[in-house]
Amino acid sequence: MGDTYTHGHQPSVLRSHRWRTAENSAAYLLGHLEPGQRLVDLGCGPGTITADLALRVAPGEVVGLDRAPAVLDEARSHAAERGVGNVTFAVGDAYALDLADDSADVVHAHQVLQHLTDPVAALVEARRVLRPGGLLAVRDADYAAFAWWPRLAPLDRWLEVYEAVTAGNGADADAGRRLLGWARAAGFADITASSSTWTFATPEDRRWWGDLWADRCLESSFAQQAVERGVATASELTEVAEAWRRWAAEDDATFIVVHGEVLARA
Repeated sequence: MGDTYTHGHQPSVLRSHRWRTAENSAAYLLGHLEPGQRLVDLGCGPGTITADLALRVAPGEVVGLDRAPAVLDEARSHAAERGVGNVTFAVGDAYALDLADDSADVVHAHQVLQHLTDPVAALVEARRVLRPGGLLAVRDADYAAFAWWPRLAPLDRWLEVYEAVTAGNGADADAGRRLLGWARAAGFADITASSSTWTFATPEDRRWWGDLWADRCLESSFAQQAVERGVATASELTEVAEAWRRWAAEDDATFIVVHGEVLARA
């Protein structure tokens, strides 16, 4: 399917993806991993989470899949630098995995379903490649549930623009709250739903989070789509970017990113 990735793979996006680890982004899954399992990581991006997971299931095989060849080159370099030898990376389509039926113990996807036009179809495909009793692990943000202080008006506008751009791509920025229903619709029955957050409140964390979103509002596929579709003007996005930096400079500023999570047995 011709899905559009809302964020793109510009530096402002990838520096967020590189920050992600199994500990800060897949903690709900870690207690279920065992050495020797075969794990598939859908939408692996630069491979930081993938490499962490590979170390936990070694000597089991890990396959990281993504649509973007360039980011897979980075993932390979990252794994090599860390000496992770039980992981391979390849271009892959979540709707049509080049994997045999019943061939994986775990299928993991972090921040992927929110960008798909048919997330249920992707979960059906994940279920196909899972062995009986195999584990699906999906985690997605829920933008409408994000909370922040202070409530600067341009940041409210940022959320409106982001939701509109994602909806224009036929996807759901509030995917976190829908994971349970999507897993049921895909035929999973043994499902556990949970939630977790990222919180940015220290001066260093605020600066990092505020700067990366300020940059995304100026130089990313999200910004380009917003302007090209008439969702926002370039001057509006400049105002939003400036607000992100003002927010980050506030001593009492806090931003909470809410995620939904699902573990489901095939």
